[in-house]
Amino acid sequence: MAQPPTLTRQHRARLMALWRSAGWPYKDGIEIDLLAAGLLVAHRDELGREQLRLTDAGISWLAQARQQGQRAQSRHDRLALRFAEQLVGAGRIVWRELSLRAIIATEAPAPADSALWPAQAPPDAPVPHHWRLARPDLFSVRNTSVESYLQPQVHEVKVSRADLQSDLRDAAKREAYEWLSCETSYLFPAGIAEAQEIPEPYGVWVLHGEIDGGRFEQLRPARHRHCTLPFAVWLALAKATPLWIEEGGPLAL
Repeated sequence: MAQPPTLTRQHRARLMALWRSAGWPYKDGIEIDLLAAGLLVAHRDELGREQLRLTDAGISWLAQARQQGQRAQSRHDRLALRFAEQLVGAGRIVWRELSLRAIIATEAPAPADSALWPAQAPPDAPVPHHWRLARPDLFSVRNTSVESYLQPQVHEVKVSRADLQSDLRDAAKREAYEWLSCETSYLFPAGIAEAQEIPEPYGVWVLHGEIDGGRFEQLRPARHRHCTLPFAVWLALAKATPLWIEEGGPLAL
């Protein structure tokens, strides 16, 4: 007898998608694996259309996989997801650890000697810059159809003072976040640092109590500046999957 296929996160995501939908089949290899494992069963509705539904074994496996994933989450992950729930509840679309390219300015060269006649002066050189890959813990935009209302935000999550101080020393990383968003804030458990230790442009959120049942408090709002999402960021958002709230449960991918 053939061995059952090894199930991966892709299989889990497909089971969850079918659970949340009408069960229309994709007709691909992932569904073949799930059907062979007995986690899905094909049937036809009253109009004769083929549909898929989870078996009891499929529901049990999906619940077990979710519980294992929740136990495996680090303290940092749990805090990030807990705060992401608050952002989603406030009407924002949230992505976790999204890889985004940002422009970082480099030191400009010394200006050349001015020409004797203005007409002979060389044109202004473009401001030198380079690209940097940024992965904010939480990147979010408002759920709106008006581009000027998007107000992209970055939230960096820290669970230790050493990690926070290391981040604050990385000026290029902070500059990348400023290029990507209208507001950048830091979130950490209360007692790790004081608000005045965080540079003035950045907002400060703290968690009082345990991660699962604690209370968030904004010690200082982030300084808002006007910005628009560059095309490269739009493209990255289109390729990525935002976080969503399972009905009656926590956030999930």
